[in-house]
Formats: sequence, C-alpha cells, structure tokens
Amino acid sequence: MSKFTFIATRHDGSKVSGVLDSLSVGTARRSLMEQGLVVVSLKEKRSLLKFEITEEKVPRRELMHFSRQMAIFVRTGIPMLEALEVMSEEMTDKVFARVIAEMADSLREGETFADAAEHHPRAFPPYYLGILRSAELTGNLDEVLDQLADYIERDIEVRRRITSALTYPGVVFGFALVAVVVITAFVLPRFKVFFASLDAKLPLPTRMLLAVANFFSNDWFAIVGGVLALIAIWILLSATARGRELRDNMYLRIPLVGQLMQTAVLERFCRVLHSMVASGVPLPEAMTVTGSTTTNSVYRKGINQARSAMMRGEGLAAPLSATGLFPPAARHMLMVGENTGTMDEQLGSAAVYFDRELDYRLKQFTALFEPAVILIVGLLVGFVAIALISAMYGIYRQVHISG
Repeated sequence: MSKFTFIATRHDGSKVSGVLDSLSVGTARRSLMEQGLVVVSLKEKRSLLKFEITEEKVPRRELMHFSRQMAIFVRTGIPMLEALEVMSEEMTDKVFARVIAEMADSLREGETFADAAEHHPRAFPPYYLGILRSAELTGNLDEVLDQLADYIERDIEVRRRITSALTYPGVVFGFALVAVVVITAFVLPRFKVFFASLDAKLPLPTRMLLAVANFFSNDWFAIVGGVLALIAIWILLSATARGRELRDNMYLRIPLVGQLMQTAVLERFCRVLHSMVASGVPLPEAMTVTGSTTTNSVYRKGINQARSAMMRGEGLAAPLSATGLFPPAARHMLMVGENTGTMDEQLGSAAVYFDRELDYRLKQFTALFEPAVILIVGLLVGFVAIALISAMYGIYRQVHISG
C-alpha cells in the first residue's frame, strides 16, 4: 500500500483533505468517488527515504503464478479488468500487487493488456511482452499465458538446480576460508610468542607458517587493498560494453565453469526463442528480444550479429554457426528446422537437449569441485598441523639434548 494525499469536495461544496492508503492512483480515486467525493487533487505521498516501489523487481515465482491464474480467468471468459482487480487484492507481494492495480488503471483508459504490462519492465521481461503482443493479435492469450508460466517454471527449476549444486561446495569453501583466517590471525600469533620465549630453532614448515601469520597480522592493509583493487577492477569491467565482453569472455574460458555457463546460456536462448516463435512472434523480433535477454555479453553480441546477417538473407543457422559460440548439435538442429520449416519444434528439442546437458554439467562440476575443496582444506589443515607438531617435537628434542 502507498499513501496518497487528496483534496476533494462534498456535494454541499465543502472541502475535505486527508491521506488515503491505496495500491494506485486509480484505486485511490475510485475509493474517494465511492464515498461521494469529487476529487480536486490527488498525489502520492513519498518520504525522502522511500524508493520507487515500481522499480523493484517482481519475483519470478510470482510472475509464474500470475500467468497461470490469468490464463484461467481468460479461458473461463472473465473480463480482464475484473481479473486484474481480483488479483491485485489477493496478491501477497506488495510490489506486484501495485503493478497489477496500475495495469487495471491502464485498461480502464483503453489500453490493451500488453500495453499495460509494457509500462512495468521491471515486472515483465522483454520476451514476455513480445509474446503477449503476438498473443493479442492471434487471439490465443490463454494458451500463451500457460506457455509463459511453463517457461518461467522451467527457468526457476534450472536456477534452483544451479544454486543447489553450488551451495554445498560454496559453504565448505567459505568455512575453509574462515578457518584459515582464524588460524593465521588469532591462533598462530600466540604460538609465535610462545616459540620466541623458548629461543628455539624452528623447522622450515613452522617458519613458513609464522611468516604467513606475520603477513596477516602486520600487513593486513595490503590484503584489504588487494581485495578493494579486485572489486574496483570488476566494477570497471562491468561499466563499459568492452569491459563486460572481456569479463564474460574470461568466464567462458575457465575450465568446467565456462562449459557450465555456455550450456546455461544456450538452454535459455533456445527456450526463449522457442517460446516466442511458437507463439507467432516474427523471427527477427524474436531474435532481438532473445539477444537482449541473454546475460552473457559475448553471446549477446554474437546473437545480434547473427540477426543482422539473417536480415541480409543469410538464414539463421549459418550466421549462428559463424559466431563459433554454438556447438555442432545446436547448429544441426537449427539447420534442420530452417530447411524443413519446423524451427519451433527444433528449438524445443534443442532446449530439452541443453536442459539435460546442463544437468550433466552441474553434476560433473559438483563431482569435481567438492573433492577439490575438501583436498585444499585438508592440505591447509595438514600443513598447519605438521608445522605445529614438528615445532613442538623440535623444541622437545632441543630441551632434552640440552638437559
């Protein structure tokens, strides 16, 4: 809910002012009119610390539920305006509830459903809007909304699988870093004082470990400076198109990680393009939208180049193949679809193929990453243990010999 300040007049001509809680300007105006008031002024009241709520991103799961429910409303013949009013009242997400209420206001002003959604790009991604416009022209809005819900559900599942696969290795690696920092910053300095008091000759592993402890204790500013420098470099790379391209190209060249990212990008590309082509969106427009929704700038540039070549009459499969970003399986499927006129079916098959390939890549990455993390942690802990035990044993021998 947002707060709106209003000035209105009653039937007897007297003025009334106040503050009203409502989802949107339109619902606030209707609420005042239902009270028998004539609105003179109506403005949203904002504090200096409040962000623009419509700029917040709508959760993808909420968009999936919205698409599914709207498909049911349209299929049963309920007017779209009435459906939006009902959903704005029942929506638990406050950001999306306001978006839906403002869409209802746009429909009252004579706009179409796709035009109303276009005012909220943070809630509806470009491919969603492109498919909606095509559906309104073909008259199969309920089917398209179901397809959009299915796509979003699959996309959520892919993201969930990626997050699930990386959670355990990430937690283990995080605990390993914490353990190393605690040992080097707090534990080893105490041993350093203890060893110095004995004036004993320490073995090489112990001297190496104490040198690391000294670095963390005395030169911590260098570590902080290095971390800040890396963050600054990452921000600078993300600030320009050339920098983002270099960064994403570097990601793609990392063993295992690059293959995983490539498969995820290809799965999303085929899935979005299939959804748009199957819904009747012209291929040039579908390629534009798909390229804009691609998160990797290297692939975005390649897709845009392929679209330009396609507009020159070179087809689709050959320009995509020329980018060198698509594996032979994808090129073959697209070529078959182009030659047989079954591009939507081939894109669907390619999306399923890359979905399974992504699952395999995730399992492969997890199977190799987990042992690597455990091995690194084991080596660190083992080195610390050997350094301390060898030092204690050496001191014991020196004391025993001197005694």
